[in-house]
This record gives sequence, C-alpha cells and structure tokens, in this order.
Amino acid sequence: MSVTLVYITAGDAQEAREIGAELVMRHLAACVNIFDKMESMYWWEGEIKTASEVVLIAKTSPELVGKLTEAVKNLHSYDCPCVVALESKEGNEEFFKWVHSHTS
Repeated sequence: MSVTLVYITAGDAQEAREIGAELVMRHLAACVNIFDKMESMYWWEGEIKTASEVVLIAKTSPELVGKLTEAVKNLHSYDCPCVVALESKEGNEEFFKWVHSHTS
C-alpha cells in the first residue's frame, strides 16, 4: 500500500483553503495541510520574479493523482499551477489505510 503526497502552491491563503476544501469534499484528498507565507523565486516570462505564496500538501491515493491534478488546474488562478506528486511506500500503515478509506 502507498500514499501520494501532492505539493501544490497557491497565490494566497484564501485560494489555498478553497482548493483544499474542494479536494477534501470531492474525496480526492483525505487531508490537506496549508502552510502560509512562503516566499518563492522563479523564472516567469523571461524574468526572475519573487512572490509570497502558500503551500498545500494533499494526501491521496496514487490512483487519484490525475483527477486531483485536473481539479487543481480547473480551480487554480495560475496559468501553470505547481502540482507535484510524490509517492511514499513506507510509513505508518494505519495512516495509509486511513487515507485510502477517505479517497475511495
């Protein structure tokens, strides 16, 4: 059994909460953590930019990553939102079962 942690960035806490609530409500994620006030530095349209962003980490079943990614893209204000999935096969087996029970 495995769980996928999906790293997502958003422009502000309100957008992060809205995306997170939708993911949990649709059972695309069992849980979402929101970390406010992160500073990002990145290339965009040929320039180095900086911005304040918010990080979401969604916990889901590996088979739902595609649907979760599409949902984030449809809900997000960014043209190209960051959605990066990292699968974990090791950890607390009871937690893995809990994630699967809320995302199936």
